Amino acid sequence: MYPNLYFAFKDLFGISWPPLRFVNSFGFFVAFSFIAAAITLSRELLRKEREGLLQGRDQMVLIGKPASAGELVLNFVIGFLLGYKLIGLFISNSPLTANPQDFIKSTEGSLPAGVFLGVLMAGWKWYEKNKQKLPQPQEKKIRIWPHDRVGDLTIYAALFGFAGAKVFNSLETWDDFVRNPIDSLFSFSGLTFYGGLICAALAIWYYARKNGIGFWYLNDAAAPGLMLAYALGRIGCQVSGDGDWGILNSAYYTNIGEKAALAGPGDFQRITEQYKEVYLPQFGSLDKIPHLAVKAPSWLPDWFFAYSYPHNVVSEGVRIPGCDGAYCSQLPIPVFPTPFYETLVCLGLFFLLWSLRKKLKVPGTLFGVYLFVNGVERFFIEKIRVNSKYDIFGIHPTQAEIISLLLVITGATIYFRLKSRPPQNDPPREAAAS
Repeated sequence: MYPNLYFAFKDLFGISWPPLRFVNSFGFFVAFSFIAAAITLSRELLRKEREGLLQGRDQMVLIGKPASAGELVLNFVIGFLLGYKLIGLFISNSPLTANPQDFIKSTEGSLPAGVFLGVLMAGWKWYEKNKQKLPQPQEKKIRIWPHDRVGDLTIYAALFGFAGAKVFNSLETWDDFVRNPIDSLFSFSGLTFYGGLICAALAIWYYARKNGIGFWYLNDAAAPGLMLAYALGRIGCQVSGDGDWGILNSAYYTNIGEKAALAGPGDFQRITEQYKEVYLPQFGSLDKIPHLAVKAPSWLPDWFFAYSYPHNVVSEGVRIPGCDGAYCSQLPIPVFPTPFYETLVCLGLFFLLWSLRKKLKVPGTLFGVYLFVNGVERFFIEKIRVNSKYDIFGIHPTQAEIISLLLVITGATIYFRLKSRPPQNDPPREAAAS
């Protein structure tokens, strides 16, 4: 496992560069997923603009005005925070730098770096505005196209997606939230994808409506990128070992070499009893531990079905013999690596949606297909994932199963209702207005 890029570069390339310790593997792949989604969205919006399906909107902007005091203060504050925390993380002697999350949440930082970067960003803002200054500021009409707004859309999706993921995760892990609500909401771990998807979708809907972008056209343009982003984000879950894995595979146990080995009769009960301090807090009883016994076929490596997540970032499991420092835990009984499965499946679904994007002519139908296949994929992966369950009239679904079932129904409804409409080749009325 690679909790951060330092471990990855050291293992893969033999490079030991300490600053890479501050680049979290999960965060790296999440950022990568947002970039990939933004690129695919921009390409699709451009294509729809060329086909006349989306139009630009004229907007009056004021040019030639020097930087205001508010702009300079805002840039200084942003620069100061970045310098104080991020640069401080690299140059500070504080012991908290061993754990970047603790350092960022603390009051520690570098005051000189904060002041320097704050002044630099404020000065740059003044310089840029001063270059364009006119004796008399004037208004100018410019046309902004939907693809020009991809940056704003990405920021909206990131902010509201993260907030929604944290809130829904707190609902899913209610006991942890009640014990420590502040840490539950503001920690760097614990994200529920569907919470992020729902809240980000509402924010994007508002933004599209406000800026005259055809909602269904935007949804269709975003659908392949959303699937690609999810697949890439799951790589981060897998390589960091963030706890978002499957149930135990009782056909194996973890040997001294951090590998999965075939278990014999009674090994599962013996090992769970030996490490009950690991399993009792999570499951309450050794008899309630969810597990399946599945042996990997001879043509696949064992870790495809049983992975111990050595050096996982959440320090789950037992200490690895001979390992010193942080990230020295592994699971005594390996689990199904569900993030890896979802990466493979969702990459395939991305190529499916990409191949359908020009064939489905009715606006919104591609998005309906996305919701349907997304819900189906997540519903079935939940069968081998560890998650809190609800008790609803004797049925015990997880939060993700409930939402994924609703997505399947919603996606099918959108597809079949919109499919009955004739194909549209004219620009949507609300997008053409200016």
